[in-house]
Amino acid sequence: MGKLVSVISGEIYDVAVDIRSMSKTFGKWYGVVLDEKTRTAFWIPDGFLHGFYVLSEEGAHVTYKCTAIYNEQVEFGVNPFDPELAIDWHISNSYKLIISDRDRSHQNLKCLSFKKE
Repeated sequence: MGKLVSVISGEIYDVAVDIRSMSKTFGKWYGVVLDEKTRTAFWIPDGFLHGFYVLSEEGAHVTYKCTAIYNEQVEFGVNPFDPELAIDWHISNSYKLIISDRDRSHQNLKCLSFKKE
């Protein structure tokens, strides 16, 4: 589903990855900082993975405006540190990451199969 992402409070680094199998940009990613000061929104089309991490120490409130109703049964994820995607998360070695068990369990993109559209 497509989603429009914005931040009500705090700051995040938001990333979208193209997983449209027939796309010239399949596997490419784009990242952007979203925060309460700039009030910028980030449009993520259908066929893209989405992930973010919080930059602000006080946390962040993130909102989504989606093109469909959330369906947990079709949700899946990819390892955010997949070496083939090579997402630059702008994380220093001193930064302590808190990653959910669910996100830790995701496989790399090449381990997933996609329908050719």
